Amino acid sequence: MGGDRVEVRTLTVDALNAMPKAEFVACLGGIYEHSPWVAEQTAGERPFAGKKHIADRMRAAVENADDTAKLALIRAHPDLAGKLARAGTLSAESTREQAGLGLDRLSDAEFERFTGLNTRYRERFGFPFVICVRLTDRPGIVAAFERRLENDAEAEMAEALRQIHHIARLRLDDLVTDS
Repeated sequence: MGGDRVEVRTLTVDALNAMPKAEFVACLGGIYEHSPWVAEQTAGERPFAGKKHIADRMRAAVENADDTAKLALIRAHPDLAGKLARAGTLSAESTREQAGLGLDRLSDAEFERFTGLNTRYRERFGFPFVICVRLTDRPGIVAAFERRLENDAEAEMAEALRQIHHIARLRLDDLVTDS
């Protein structure tokens, strides 16, 4: 599968504004990992003036959600370079993002290091470590793991959500064009 290219469909804001709610949700439901509820809540706010407007409204849907929904959103994310990645069972979006840094091709020693960090992090916070891999590199991820393990739970939940918003914005940028 390493040489296969996944075709990503590009949509216009006008097309998203015109489509039925179910199609809108189907198209944007993966922007926030395994959380189509964000697109569902956002669909009723159409028409959108542009891509930034969509991103802002999706972010607001998450920020206005209760802590249970926020925690479920964080927990919907896979471990970085974890067993799901090795098994090839990540979402298409997560697969592309992790593969972009080579996290799908770690040596056994690197895999063990990530597994240890993932385990320590989950034990401390009760949810997976989330970072926008497209805005960092492998050493940056390891440094962030170490640094963020020192956070308290409230600060780390806020940081995880901040990273999720970065991921979502980049996914939206990949999928939607203003024209």
